[in-house]
Amino acid sequence: MDAMPRTEGDTLIAPSSTEHPLYADVVEACRTVYDPEIPVNIYDLGLVYRIAIDGENNVEIDMTLTAPGCPVAGEMPGWVADAVEPLPGVKTVNVQLVWDPPWGMDKLSDEARLELGFM
Repeated sequence: MDAMPRTEGDTLIAPSSTEHPLYADVVEACRTVYDPEIPVNIYDLGLVYRIAIDGENNVEIDMTLTAPGCPVAGEMPGWVADAVEPLPGVKTVNVQLVWDPPWGMDKLSDEARLELGFM
């Protein structure tokens, strides 16, 4: 089966499980992890692309970094997993780094823009 061709504007980010009861707690746990070079948490930086939670409370997180050469590239997924795993009800956590679409300043939340002085 051939993949559908991508066109300008196609999203590469699968939907998150926003209706799952654990979703808000997972988001808040992600907000406890900070990029060491930027004083803003990874969620508000827009580094978390997807939070998927299945019926058995297994959590999958797709995230990126501000740049592929980020010095903590090998460590940050573990920091995120360590923040999410202790949440009551979470069974397993799998954090995957993705590079497509690449991160850009357009992914910053309003909170991050304010913190960084862009608003």
